[in-house]
Amino acid sequence: MSLSRNIKLTPPQLLSSIFGGGIIIGALLLMLPFSTTEPITWIDALFTSTSAMTVTGLAVVDTGTRFTVIGQVIIMLLIQVGGLGIMSFAVLIFIMLGKKIGFKERMVVQQALNQTNIGGVVLLVKRLFMFSFAIEFIALIFLAIRWVPEFGWSKGLFFSLFHAISAFNNAGFGLLSDSLMQYVGDPIINITISLLFIIGGLGFTVLADMWVKKSYKKLSLHSKIMIVSTFVINILAMLLIFFLEYGNAKTLGALSLGDKLWASYFQAVTTRTAGFNSVDIASLDESTIFLMILLMFVGAGSASTGGGIKLTTFVVIIFAVLSFLRGREDSVLFQRRLNPIYVFKALAISMISVMFVFFATFVLNIFESERIPFIQIMFEVVSAFGTVGLSMGATPELSYFGRIIIIFIMFLGKLGPLTLMFSLAKPKREAIRYPNEDILIG
Repeated sequence: MSLSRNIKLTPPQLLSSIFGGGIIIGALLLMLPFSTTEPITWIDALFTSTSAMTVTGLAVVDTGTRFTVIGQVIIMLLIQVGGLGIMSFAVLIFIMLGKKIGFKERMVVQQALNQTNIGGVVLLVKRLFMFSFAIEFIALIFLAIRWVPEFGWSKGLFFSLFHAISAFNNAGFGLLSDSLMQYVGDPIINITISLLFIIGGLGFTVLADMWVKKSYKKLSLHSKIMIVSTFVINILAMLLIFFLEYGNAKTLGALSLGDKLWASYFQAVTTRTAGFNSVDIASLDESTIFLMILLMFVGAGSASTGGGIKLTTFVVIIFAVLSFLRGREDSVLFQRRLNPIYVFKALAISMISVMFVFFATFVLNIFESERIPFIQIMFEVVSAFGTVGLSMGATPELSYFGRIIIIFIMFLGKLGPLTLMFSLAKPKREAIRYPNEDILIG
């Protein structure tokens, strides 16, 4: 932690630098001979390390066959560190050593966990680890019930641990080449994996709030928005996917009614940055693909293991638009008035995100369009930005340049557009306040 006192960096710059350093270390470890079954290029190692640290799940090589158990353990650790946060682990180590955590370190943790104030961040980190490890351990037991009889004790337990960590951190990395397609109708796998990434996607702030308050009425506005909007968007997405894909013989059409419901549910919730799939994504109807692109762009909750512009950002914009259409000056949710600064922040995040996604899609379409259709390019870019990891099969087909672009988008999606922009911008105070003048809009 003393490093942050010697180097004059803002919290966003320090966070970006540490995160980037972690990715490079991970790539170097994955290139070592004992990490792979056969050598991989440095760009593939960097891509895999970035995908793991940003808890995305996009893969240019098969995780289950190209990496040894040691390599898979490295990927699993990168997922855990990336999901819970490098600074969170640094705080945990300092707590265990009895060291004092300074103001600047608290600011960096605040930035990493996307908190509105600096107070209570250390307590949040403690609860973060307590919740995370407890949930992953419980999931490990349930998954082992299914996989130990199938794979044996050692492989079954490792499979269970790897997927528990990957799912809770919304990473989407799996050790099976078809993700979870062979378990499309398996209740244990569907329920356990989906609950892991739903809980992880709610955000640590919500989990801590629920633990302390224990009553819905006493929850904070943020927690209420996350719980209600998560439930609503998951149900709507499930119903839409069910009806859109019902007759598609390549996805739901060949399944029984029960398996159709399981598959619709799983695909609906996995787009919230989870990355696992139980049907062939490339075979989905284009209308379903477009719906998934929207869901991936929205993403999970703030201070969660997921990416995207965040669900709260999306909800704030929707209610701000509704308030404008109704002629109201204030946006009101659950009988609480939103501070206008959050509306501006939500608009800034969304606009910056749209520009980055548009730019990446535009550039990739120029260089990759001969081999990869436009819809697949857009799907891959949004999947990378939302740190989702779902793929239509285009990732391994990307050129060297295309992989660099996706690496940058994954990095951006994990850190957040505002964090990256703030890390690049120099703080500037306005010495003069200019007079206002009206303009025509719309």
